[in-house]
Amino acid sequence: MNRRKQHRNTRKRRLLRLEKQKLRRERKRQRRRGKDWRSILTWAMQIAIVCFIAFVLVWFWGQRVSNAGISMKPVLENGDVVLVNRIVYNASRPKRNDVIVFKPNGNENSNYYIKRIIGLPGETVQIVDGYVYINGEELEESSSVTEIDDPGIAAEPLQLAGDEYFVLGDNRLASEDSRMADVGNVKRSEIYGKAWLVVSPLSHFGPLKKK
Repeated sequence: MNRRKQHRNTRKRRLLRLEKQKLRRERKRQRRRGKDWRSILTWAMQIAIVCFIAFVLVWFWGQRVSNAGISMKPVLENGDVVLVNRIVYNASRPKRNDVIVFKPNGNENSNYYIKRIIGLPGETVQIVDGYVYINGEELEESSSVTEIDDPGIAAEPLQLAGDEYFVLGDNRLASEDSRMADVGNVKRSEIYGKAWLVVSPLSHFGPLKKK
């Protein structure tokens, strides 16, 4: 009788041990599944963050615009592809000598123009005998820019509004810019961004040269 009772007790203890072992294994599996899900979520969040950063970099710093023509020679050659910084002017105003990208008169069907800012909002611009005057004083410019043989509408003083910029190409003998009535002054809202890096061809790769 005692032997039978002992056998039953031993069997109960063995079953209890097996049950505890099964419970421990189940808990381990649940912990592993929880870790797996946390790992998957962490991985997914990292991928999402990387994609977001890549999108921001491409959208704000990686917009590519191709330069057409030789109006910005020697800074840019025909066919050079530049990256455009689209957020720089959210934090600061366009400055004189910045090379900007814009569409004349905000015409969405037009190609992008790449020119250099010469006149700032509120200033008076005039071209006399091939020289640029700002508020009646001659503007000091680099020797790399060509002479101006056609002042266009800037032959008379041009008063810039509070949101307007006067732009010229560095190669003034072959540039369609603010001297032409169909381009005129560039409004702040028409500026797409600041050209800052030449990415193609590789022989021209690097930051935009200063004039």
